[in-house]
Amino acid sequence: MTRRPVAGADVCVVGAGPAGTIVADRLAASGHEVVVLDAGPRFDPDDRIRRQERAIRPAFSRPDVWDGDAERDAYTSSGEKGYPLNHARVKGVGGSTLHWQGMVMRLHEDDFNSRSERGVGVDWPIDYADLRPQYDEAERELGVSGASDNPFAPPREEPHPMAAFPPSYSDSLFAEACEELEIAMHSVPNARNSESRNGRSACVGYGTCQPVCPSGAKYDATVHAEAAKRRGATVIDRAPVQRLEHGPDSVEAAVYATPDGEAHRQEADAFVVACGGVETPRLLLLSESEHYPVGLANSSGLVGKCFMDHLFAGMGGRLGEPTRQNHVGFLTSESHQFYDDADETVGPFKLEFFNYAGPSPVEMALTGDDWGDELLDRLRANYGDHVGIGALVEQLPSEDNYVTIDESRTDDHGNPVPEIHWSLDDRTRRTIERANEKQRAILEELGAEITWQVGPENTGPAYHHMGTTRMGTDPDDSVVTPQLRTHDLENCWLVGSSVFPTGGAMNPTLTIAALAIRAAEAIDSSF
Repeated sequence: MTRRPVAGADVCVVGAGPAGTIVADRLAASGHEVVVLDAGPRFDPDDRIRRQERAIRPAFSRPDVWDGDAERDAYTSSGEKGYPLNHARVKGVGGSTLHWQGMVMRLHEDDFNSRSERGVGVDWPIDYADLRPQYDEAERELGVSGASDNPFAPPREEPHPMAAFPPSYSDSLFAEACEELEIAMHSVPNARNSESRNGRSACVGYGTCQPVCPSGAKYDATVHAEAAKRRGATVIDRAPVQRLEHGPDSVEAAVYATPDGEAHRQEADAFVVACGGVETPRLLLLSESEHYPVGLANSSGLVGKCFMDHLFAGMGGRLGEPTRQNHVGFLTSESHQFYDDADETVGPFKLEFFNYAGPSPVEMALTGDDWGDELLDRLRANYGDHVGIGALVEQLPSEDNYVTIDESRTDDHGNPVPEIHWSLDDRTRRTIERANEKQRAILEELGAEITWQVGPENTGPAYHHMGTTRMGTDPDDSVVTPQLRTHDLENCWLVGSSVFPTGGAMNPTLTIAALAIRAAEAIDSSF
């Protein structure tokens, strides 16, 4: 394909993940000339089975499945905790939705008003009611299967587009213990088809949802990339943007490289940066100039600051009876019962009832050097009776957690790589401990032998990069407006979870999609 710039472009979108492609599709539908630039390749959908087979082989690491490149994707990590950035990001058309789990919840109402309601963090410049119409649209765009059985969820007007997936067998085991403990369980909204929809298959139960959905039942952003192309947008892959050229008030061009070593300038009237919570601030910092000596759109000094992620808390063990794990590759039941108990000392968290606890029999069979009856005995002894409960925990924004650029190391184009400085605060640790308490009570009521725990000392990230270009009304303490336009530049919008002022403890993609729809409306109105 040609990777030449598009003449007369109205909008240039940088990044072909869910935020960028939804904006591109919406603006192309409104008749605008749109070009999308993405750093990674366009993957062949017919190749998913091969990638699935690669994913289950122990010899392949997670980045290998989607052709990670150590030099292209280089980064550094500092701070209290190391951050394994490349474990859960994909560079390519579709972005990290190519291997996400697919859970899509709305933030709770208090998440938008953390300072006012919980006494910590900051308030968003919009509240739940402001985003509620876009949440409805986002669920239709992604194709969400869900039910209105969660008594703790925020109010909604419309049903989910498709029916929820039924509880799994192990969910029924947890339900008995939770009933004794008066803990409510409810369904999980998933961006995967519970029935055939819009030319995509219903889920057929491969069980390999992370990192590959071979059937295409799980949403990924190639859906909107292809829709945008059908409406006339141009999507250019393997076109990493090196910098944004600009004057004092507006962006003039995105300078990008191509595999043949050429550099091109994509001019447009409006620019949308949708590269995620790490690469968006990196691109802005790499685009420094005499007008913006500490980074583009960074008059507040907050570009890259307040990096947040969700933390994982978990516990599990063995039950001594069949639990049918690894038959379902995603969550079908959760509990948000304790979410809105959050205050200044303990944050919000949600409990997740696993369907993939313990080892996979396929992966077990591909390890070791035993055969025949010996292999069968090993599989029977180590598979089939595991249970596990996870939790997502909020991390508050702090300027001590940040993304910057590391001048001492460069990528394959000679640019400084992103550096992630990350640590945990005491409130996050206490919240993880509280989640562990609930998990232990459930497992003990179930009669499980607890064999593992992920607590404050060995916790890790959920790979939800948030907060590095905060939304707000005051240009002194935020980077973008409530419509996601940068305060400093009249024609540049930042779209994605980087604009989240706080993160809550809900998976962020549905909110990303809702904000992308909101931004597309603002961009369209600006013409």
